[in-house]
Amino acid sequence: MVNNTVLEPAISPGAREDFPGNLRESGSDFSRLSRRITEAGLLDRRPLYYTLRFGAVGAVLVASCAAFFLVGASWYQLLLAPVLSVVFGQLALAAHDLAHQQVFSRKRPSEVGGLIVANLLLGMSYGWWMNKHTRHHANPNHEEKDPDVSPEILVWSQRQAREAKGLPRFVGRYQAYLFFPLLLLEGLNLSFNSFKALRSPTMKRPKIEGLLLVLHFAAYFGAIFTVLPVGMGLAFVAVHQGLFGVYLGSVFAPNHKGMPMITKGQKLDFLRRQVLTSRNVRGGAFVDVLMGGLNYQIEHHLFPSMPTPALRRAQVITEEFCAELGVPYHQTGLLASHKEAMRHLMHVGEPIRQAG
Repeated sequence: MVNNTVLEPAISPGAREDFPGNLRESGSDFSRLSRRITEAGLLDRRPLYYTLRFGAVGAVLVASCAAFFLVGASWYQLLLAPVLSVVFGQLALAAHDLAHQQVFSRKRPSEVGGLIVANLLLGMSYGWWMNKHTRHHANPNHEEKDPDVSPEILVWSQRQAREAKGLPRFVGRYQAYLFFPLLLLEGLNLSFNSFKALRSPTMKRPKIEGLLLVLHFAAYFGAIFTVLPVGMGLAFVAVHQGLFGVYLGSVFAPNHKGMPMITKGQKLDFLRRQVLTSRNVRGGAFVDVLMGGLNYQIEHHLFPSMPTPALRRAQVITEEFCAELGVPYHQTGLLASHKEAMRHLMHVGEPIRQAG
């Protein structure tokens, strides 16, 4: 159980990294919300939706590849690279939904689909990402347990900033300004960590994953440098991978960055742990497609296997339920969400700047 202090309803972006106290919890709260969600049929599979969505992404991928070969050795290829960046981002979102068993209710087809989409089509290890993302979902924004807020390059709390050394200390000083430039390297970072993870004892199918990754990059670089001369090919890779990293990072950054951090000794029940550390992003159908449903981050964290098209209705139910409990529920616009995240990065880097 936790203390009875109530968290302030307004999240002050960039000004808070800790909970000012813990909340009264009830073990039945999430059960009651889950019952409402289930009765509304929001956990039922949506095969038609995913058939159309994956079919559309696949069609654009095939059309883009065909256009690449038709255009040939031309600098006009740099206009096609951003299109493929968005396609790769959508593939990553598809792999995310497969990993959460939103598409198939059974584990086996979800894993097979994930390996095909992530490893073969995208060039990212499904097993590595699945392990990392599962740990994030279990403890979002937890300084010691969430790998997404590990101070490897950026620092996410002032406590991390005070203890930072080496690269995180240097980057942390200017991280609000360096965040988006660093995202240009995120595609390469995903590929590097995917190959690195093949040696990890936690990897279930290293040979299969390794083979699929090799096939992906053999086809990727083989096609690029067969059609384009070396200089033009390197420019295409730089634009494609750079914009892919920016797009993917821009989709995931608004979800938790700048929301309260959980530290050792702070205990919250499941519902509050997920709601208080997550941010929803408003914006209608365009944002829904752009972010693949991850703009409903609160609902996604509460019900990870919920199909994407059900999240919009779940948002209304969840917000009303949180209001009944007096649990703060935070959502804002797309640009505002990034401003909150950047203000937070600036704020947490303050101890490094003050130290000189």
